[in-house]
Amino acid sequence: MHAWPASEVPALPGQGRDLRIHDTATGGRVTLDPGPVARIYVCGITPYDATHMGHAATYNAFDLVQRVWLDTKRQVHYVQNVTDVDDPLLERANKTGDDWTALAERETALFREDMTALRMLPPRHYIGAVEAIPGIVPLVERLRDAGAAYELDGDIYFSVASDPHFGEVSGLDAEAMRLLSAERGGDPEREGKKNPLDPMLWMAARDGEPSWDGGSLGRGRPGWHIECVAIALDHLGMGFDVQGGGSDLAFPHHEMGASHAQALTGEYPFAKAYVHAGMVALNGEKMSKSKGNLVFVSTVRREGTDPAAIRLALLAHHYRADWEWTDAVLEEAEERLARWRDAVSRPDGPSADALLAEIRTALADDLDSPAALAAVDRWAAAQTADGGTDEGAPGLVSRALDALLGVAL
Repeated sequence: MHAWPASEVPALPGQGRDLRIHDTATGGRVTLDPGPVARIYVCGITPYDATHMGHAATYNAFDLVQRVWLDTKRQVHYVQNVTDVDDPLLERANKTGDDWTALAERETALFREDMTALRMLPPRHYIGAVEAIPGIVPLVERLRDAGAAYELDGDIYFSVASDPHFGEVSGLDAEAMRLLSAERGGDPEREGKKNPLDPMLWMAARDGEPSWDGGSLGRGRPGWHIECVAIALDHLGMGFDVQGGGSDLAFPHHEMGASHAQALTGEYPFAKAYVHAGMVALNGEKMSKSKGNLVFVSTVRREGTDPAAIRLALLAHHYRADWEWTDAVLEEAEERLARWRDAVSRPDGPSADALLAEIRTALADDLDSPAALAAVDRWAAAQTADGGTDEGAPGLVSRALDALLGVAL
């Protein structure tokens, strides 16, 4: 599977600062100190509907992580998956009468278009669950053969008891986990499981549903969590720098994935930091495909909104915050974009050296994009009020906003 084209990241003078970011597993901030190549895995979409603003906010957060790392003169090895076979996708296809593969391909293509328009840097590896199945099967077999998984009516379940570190990603107690498991694709009430929290690794073939040869596992399809583990281990290995996604993935998805990998390898941790973006709401409720309360990126673009304004609307909120999408949020972003473009269109202006330093400092401090935007607002206001004599300032501001915030003026 191919990703989307990369936009050029302008070179900036000097060098950025190492990123200090909130780690869900420890509950505090950690300073990330990758080697020459920083490694990040971000969980991708299940493509049964178009990209909504909640998706965009999440991918914007991890795009900023990449940009901060690039500004420290590191390379970035970014991997993202596409869950192109799963219950929600099959259910939507049955409801609409679509072929499930055609639905997945169509929505994945639209996602690529949205990411391109928003200037999100693409992953080096963009892998679908279906294409990962040949690598998933042997992992499930290894877990089963090691006693970390068991069979139940043809399905294969992972035993959470096999990982002594289970629970350390989310920090939740057993009852909270059980409730979330039921809400988020698990089956804690199924009889015969060793532990209600044990997640499925391999689902035996069901009538009317797609299935693949699973070798000694029999025909079936992979569970949700093992998909990402197989892709991450294949392309990044253990102990990569950041596992990222929305805050609703901390449990069960990232918790289970970490335990799968740790049981497979005997190594710890799966990722050095678990970073989660907040949820975006509409009309008082989290945007959710199941609820249908969505604002789609593609719809807003078709209505004529500049993608740079959409990006500014996302950047105006701290990535870990839960917030609500409103017309006023977008209007404020459009007004900000117009002010900034006016400011950089002038032949000279106030020195931008201090502004570049402010943006770098803000982003290195847990991706504080609202502080970065406020710094640019102050520079633009000074430019409008007093002007300046630095002929290189407008150009440097434009390059800095493009390189560090992904906003092309």
